[in-house]
Amino acid sequence: MFTLGRSSLFRYLCLFAVLPSSFCQPGMGMLFPRESSSREVKDLSGLWSFRADKSPNRKQGFEKSWYKSRLAETGPVIDMAVPASFNDMTQDPTLRDFIGWVWYEREVVLPSRWVTDEGTRVVLRVGSAHYYSVVWVNGVKVTEHNGGHLPFEAEIGSVIREDPTSPCRITIAVNNTLTLETLPPGTIQYFNDPTKYPDGFFVQNINFDFFNYAGIHRPVLLYTTPKAYVDDITVVTDFSDSTGLVNYKISVQNAAEATVKVTLMDKDRHCVASSNEPSGVLKITDVKLWWPYLMHEKPAYLYSLEVHLMAADERSTYTDVYALPVGIRTVRVTSSQFLINNKPFYFHGVNKHEDSDIRGKGFDWPLIVKDFNLMKWLGVNSFRTSHYPYAEEILQMCDRHGIVVIDECPGVGIKDIRSFGNASLAHHLDVMDELVQRDKNHPSVVMWSVANEPASEMPPAELYFKTLITHTKDMDPTRPVTYVTDSNYARDRGAPYVDVICVNSYFSWYHDPGHVEVIPIQLNTQFENWYGKYQKPIIQSEYGADTVPGLHSDPPMMFTEEYQNVVLQSYHNVFDQKRKKYVVGELIWNFADFMTVQGITRVVGNKKGVFSRQRQPKAAAFILKERYWKLANETGKIPSWLKYPCGL
Repeated sequence: MFTLGRSSLFRYLCLFAVLPSSFCQPGMGMLFPRESSSREVKDLSGLWSFRADKSPNRKQGFEKSWYKSRLAETGPVIDMAVPASFNDMTQDPTLRDFIGWVWYEREVVLPSRWVTDEGTRVVLRVGSAHYYSVVWVNGVKVTEHNGGHLPFEAEIGSVIREDPTSPCRITIAVNNTLTLETLPPGTIQYFNDPTKYPDGFFVQNINFDFFNYAGIHRPVLLYTTPKAYVDDITVVTDFSDSTGLVNYKISVQNAAEATVKVTLMDKDRHCVASSNEPSGVLKITDVKLWWPYLMHEKPAYLYSLEVHLMAADERSTYTDVYALPVGIRTVRVTSSQFLINNKPFYFHGVNKHEDSDIRGKGFDWPLIVKDFNLMKWLGVNSFRTSHYPYAEEILQMCDRHGIVVIDECPGVGIKDIRSFGNASLAHHLDVMDELVQRDKNHPSVVMWSVANEPASEMPPAELYFKTLITHTKDMDPTRPVTYVTDSNYARDRGAPYVDVICVNSYFSWYHDPGHVEVIPIQLNTQFENWYGKYQKPIIQSEYGADTVPGLHSDPPMMFTEEYQNVVLQSYHNVFDQKRKKYVVGELIWNFADFMTVQGITRVVGNKKGVFSRQRQPKAAAFILKERYWKLANETGKIPSWLKYPCGL
């Protein structure tokens, strides 16, 4: 069916094996796996067997059915850490830039009760794998997933019970090829001149400025629920005076008849409201609201919504327990303000990347804890998940610490008119469905971002983004929707449909490089043009300058720490003029340096961070810290011991 050549290799790089599957997927819910009296979680993080399919057409693994036996029996394997990107794990340059299928395998010994009790569901969940994934258990395909950055899962109980005495062998094939219909998009380019290139030479072209790290980026989990279980919970919160309102809906699977007990507990484990209905409104007297960090003396207050399910069938009774953290808060947008709990909120924050040495985009708890400590040290109250959804555990940290999140999908680099077609739109809509379904209950998430700097001047862009934005608002009418544009307001076709204008500009860097004197004029013109045309609040969602740590020059020159300082201060002067009018936020690009593809404009990555990739501060970090704490002291209500942290 397949023949080697330009088109066939490209097609196969993007192709997944359509194999028979008899498995019912779980319901529509995507509740984060939590242990309870009825649920167990087994984390499969650690060493997996790994093999890249380096055959010329990348399809040997499917042709020879690597999933049917131990991966080591198919050929040489190496150890691979999960979660982590595979790119920087070895000294092999061909693996670092590898495009195509890679294969992971792990054998797991399961508790006997998981295998013998048919009243127990066993679910395999992959937190994120980039980009297309196919999953087998003991040689049987159980699921496949299109897209990175978001979780997917499958029930595997019937497979593991076919041979209770054998280990559970999990095989995951992952393909990182990007096409014009993926998010982010990309193209494969072939070079056929034998006087210049080796046989079969091709590259993956992208239109985004970060490295296309690949692999299993987030934890792989096995978890259990009873046969009848809580599949989904949706909460929408509000308040009136001192009364909090939690509108909830519980979805249950595999229960013809069931009773539900819903209890809302405060931090001291006191019940503040309860119900015996699967949906309704809980009322909380003397409510404690969820406030952002530095906006209130007691930010990030979380209740716990505890759901107890009891169900029965002709064979057995089932009890399921799930606890969901709930923050009670509201979000609203006017023509010139962003309101949280009916009070003006000003975003003083950062853009980030899931990126670090060796791990690439792999989930790493020490790094997450360090980043949150650095953000709080800076006085950050918000960040944007540029340019893809971050790990669920990061959003849970934001819930607990009061860090506000603009939750962005992977719609970055949409520059080709072919990426505005029906197939691309359908996939984009699916991605937004998955994102909203996953993150809808996080109080820290205050806005959905559906794209970053698309080619919005193209005629198809208007219908594309009108459809996408309208669909997202229909899914979640409680949060505003945006997409991030650039400074050229005159050509934008999607801005009429968003709730907040997020605009990126790099005056004196990509435009008029070296001339910081243009910043006040051009930035003021940008703001006046955008607001004059759309009458919507504006967030400066990116600005900055590349800076090599330790490089100095006076007078300031590009790439020095002094130049980064001047650029930031010039932008800040204009922000101060506009933030009392209609500018509602400023997000520096970037929190920390990060890796990119190799190129003449990047010296081992993008250097616009105020911290190095190793999280050491540049001079700009202290400029930003002084500013953010000053803004917090002006606009928030914070304890006196926090007003001047670390000697500020």
